[in-house]
Amino acid sequence: MQPVSSQNEMTKAKILIADDEPASRAGLKELLATWGYEVTAVADGQEALKKASELQPSLIIADLVMPIMDGITLLRTLKAEAVLPSLIILTGQGTIETAVQAMQEGAYDYLTKPVDIGRLRVLVEKALERGAVLKEVRLLRHQVRHLGRFGQLVGDTRAMKEVYRLLELAAPSSAPVFIWGESGTGKELAARTIHDLSPRKQGPFVPINCAAIPETLLESEIFGHEKGAFTGATERRMGYFELADGGTIFLDEIAEMKVSTQAKFLRILQEGTFRRLSGSKEIHVDVRVLAATNKNPAQAVQDGLIREDLYYRLNVFSIYLPPLRERREDLPLLIRSFLEEFQEKYGTAVGSVDAGALALLTEHDWPGNVRELRNVLERAVLVAKGDKITVADLPQDFPSQRRRPAQEPHFSVGTTIDAAEKALILTTLEHTHHNKTRAAGILGISLKTLHNKLARYREGASSSVTAQE
Repeated sequence: MQPVSSQNEMTKAKILIADDEPASRAGLKELLATWGYEVTAVADGQEALKKASELQPSLIIADLVMPIMDGITLLRTLKAEAVLPSLIILTGQGTIETAVQAMQEGAYDYLTKPVDIGRLRVLVEKALERGAVLKEVRLLRHQVRHLGRFGQLVGDTRAMKEVYRLLELAAPSSAPVFIWGESGTGKELAARTIHDLSPRKQGPFVPINCAAIPETLLESEIFGHEKGAFTGATERRMGYFELADGGTIFLDEIAEMKVSTQAKFLRILQEGTFRRLSGSKEIHVDVRVLAATNKNPAQAVQDGLIREDLYYRLNVFSIYLPPLRERREDLPLLIRSFLEEFQEKYGTAVGSVDAGALALLTEHDWPGNVRELRNVLERAVLVAKGDKITVADLPQDFPSQRRRPAQEPHFSVGTTIDAAEKALILTTLEHTHHNKTRAAGILGISLKTLHNKLARYREGASSSVTAQE
C-alpha cells in the first residue's frame, strides 16, 4: 500500500513510535513502513525523548499511558526544549479527556485504540504537512532574529514583528484573511507568505487585482463562463476560482469591486460552490480566500464600498501593514535587502548608500511606501558610477524638500530663550511636514514634551486674541 502523497519529503519522513505494548508497537511500525516512511519504535517516553534528539523525526506517535515517562510528559518535555515535532497521541476510551488536554498543549491530534487504519493514514499525512509548515516557521523565526526579515517581508520594528506574528498564526489554517494597508506596503507579499507557510503551498497561488479588470469582465474572469454567455464568448472558460482549486486565491483591492459582484463571494466562502456565467452546473472548489484593500476596511464598510456580510466573512484574520513612514527604523534593512537583490539581478557592484543620500532617503515621507523605495533604489543602482549611491544618483525631484528647503530660524540680540525655542520647534515641524514624532527626534525631546509645548503655544495665542478683543 503506497502513501497517498506523491511528495518525496512525505514518503521519506521519519516517524518515531513510542508504545509500551509490543504488539501495538510492532503493528504500527510495520504498517507505516509499508506506506514508505522511515520508522523507529521504542517502548517508553524516556527512550523516545533520547531518540527524538538523535533522529529529529518529523512525527511522533506516542501512547498516552506508558511507564517511566507517559505521552503528556513527553509532549511537555519536547515543548520545553523547543524541539516539538508534530505529535499524535494514542489513547484508550477511558483517557480521551486527557488526550484532548494533550491537543490543547500542542499535540496535533489523538487516535483511540484499537487504531482505525484509515484515520491513522489521514492524520499521519496531515500531521506531516503541519510539521513541514512548523519547520518553515522556525526557519523564518531565525531569519527575523538574525536578518530582520520574514520570508520576502523585511523589517525589524515592533510593528513588523506583530505582522509576522499574525502571518504565522493565520498560515496553518484555511480561514480567510483580510490584509489592509496603503498601496505599496507589501500586501501581496504578505498573502504569498501565508500561502507558502500553509499546507496548500504545493497548490496554486492565484492573485487577482480587482481594480485592473474592467467591471464588465470581472465576474467572467473570476467565475468563468460558458460558451455563448456573452458576445465573444466562443468557448467555455475556467475562471480564477477553478484555477486556484487546492490552493489560494488573492483578491487584491476588493473594495474596487462592485457590491453586487461582492455578493457572489458569500456563497463560495460558505459552501465552496459557484456557477460559471450562464452556467447551470454547480462547481465545487477547495480554495482559501485572502483579500486586501488599501482602505481602512471598517471605514470602507461604512462608506458602502465593501458589503458588511462579506467583510465579516473575510475578516477572520485581520492583518494591518504599516506605511513606511511609520517604521523609518527599517529603512537601512530595506535598503540593504534591495541592493543585494539588484546586485544579483544586474551584476552591479553598488552595495551601499552614502551619508548624503541616506539623509534624503530618511527624510522622505514615502507616499508610495516600500514599492516607491524599491523603484528609487533600482533607478539609482542603474545610474550610479561607483559602488555607492550618492545624492546625484537619486531622481532630480527627490525629495520635494530639496526644491523647497525649509527656512532656518534667525535670532537677533534680545530674543528670549522661550521665543527662540518656539521658533526652532515650529521651523522643525515645518521641515518634517508636521510629523511630530520625527520633529521630536530631531529636537532631542520626547513626543510628550513636544505636545505640551505646542499646547502652551496655542494657549498663549488664544490669550493674546482675548486680550486684543
